[in-house]
Amino acid sequence: MSEVLVRLRPSPKPLIAGTSRDPSRDFRRPTDGNLVVSGSGARAFSLSRKALVFPGKICVVGGKSSSKLSASTQEGSLQGIDDSPVSVELHPVCSETQFDRVLAEAQQLEELVIFVWMAGWCRKCIYLKPKLEKLAADYYPRLRFYRIDVNTVPHKLVTRAGVTKMPTIQLWKDSKKQAEVIGSHKAYLVINEVRQMIENEDAM
Repeated sequence: MSEVLVRLRPSPKPLIAGTSRDPSRDFRRPTDGNLVVSGSGARAFSLSRKALVFPGKICVVGGKSSSKLSASTQEGSLQGIDDSPVSVELHPVCSETQFDRVLAEAQQLEELVIFVWMAGWCRKCIYLKPKLEKLAADYYPRLRFYRIDVNTVPHKLVTRAGVTKMPTIQLWKDSKKQAEVIGSHKAYLVINEVRQMIENEDAM
């Protein structure tokens, strides 16, 4: 049974022991078959089997291994973990009643609301949706993003919101529309405009 003693660092991708994917560490393979990792900022360790090193945990494939992490190592690992979401799904609004309920709840909490008006036939809407979900993660949970398919809600709701083109991204506050962005140009420009719209309202 081998022992593992490492100092874990945050990394967006798993590091495979015995490869050169992490240039800050020096990997050597002795003749006895053990993998030895050494370098600045990391303690040397040896594994008798191939190991995958992830931020915050160690998984040994094909054999048993016991790991012992010092208190300082565990603390450093926990501090490096970011549990914030990468993307947040746009909540669907399917009726005018639900639309009014969302506005009422936001007004009670004194929060802003983002409505994304889209359509199933709108290719630009489909392309923009995952990018807006990533943007929603930046403001979660203090700001909620909702999507509305103009083909599934009453036309009077679309008219009430003043939507004439898709996609249209609107910011509402106190049950009133404050600003909007029409996504008729490149996606990254639309996202920048939506972000600016939110920041401008927050600054008021």
